Amino acid sequence: MKSDLFSSEHMAQQASVPGMTLQNAKSIKYTVNGEMHARQGAMIAYRGGLEFERKGQGMGGMLKRAMTGEGLPLMAVRGQGEAWFAHEAQNCFIVDVEPGDMLTVNGRNVLCFDATLSYEIKTVKGAGITGGGLFNSVFTGSGRLGLVCEGNPLVIPVTPQQPVYVDTDAVVGWTADLATTLHRSQSIGSMIRGGSGEAVQLMLRGEGYVIVRPSEVTPQKPQQH
Repeated sequence: MKSDLFSSEHMAQQASVPGMTLQNAKSIKYTVNGEMHARQGAMIAYRGGLEFERKGQGMGGMLKRAMTGEGLPLMAVRGQGEAWFAHEAQNCFIVDVEPGDMLTVNGRNVLCFDATLSYEIKTVKGAGITGGGLFNSVFTGSGRLGLVCEGNPLVIPVTPQQPVYVDTDAVVGWTADLATTLHRSQSIGSMIRGGSGEAVQLMLRGEGYVIVRPSEVTPQKPQQH
């Protein structure tokens, strides 16, 4: 059988290195030798001796969505083999987290990560006035973190002289040394007169980077369990 479909561009190869690698722009390949973690429902294929187990639905088994407080269930993958992960054909990116690093990420953008990484659910500082508060997952330790994003993300440098204001529905994450507060940019009157409606943004100050997706609202789909 002959087709461009069977070209090396699309063909899965035997793993040459353990751990996480990009299979292509839309999927991540993980060569498992022990244990790793991923969002439930994100595994699209695997081979080898792997077992998949839902993590408990307590705080340790959930990553909070940054702006809604909804939970993102996680699963543990154990054994020896290869697994591929993707989510709704979104673009995939790999972040190397090193000792001393700290990355705050919206739970909806997490695809998979090394078991050597620690994660903690925290309330976004300065955002307690909104209903339920704003929650993000903070990753520390040493390992690789696989992220997904609708479209190509925009990474904006933040400096003490130039704070950055981001839509709360569009923010993917930010680096550790940034302070956050909510910022109101419009009065109710200006919104009634036909303003943009962007009444509240998340303001980030300090030295670092903020990651933003080129999309504000995602239609809610039933969570796969």
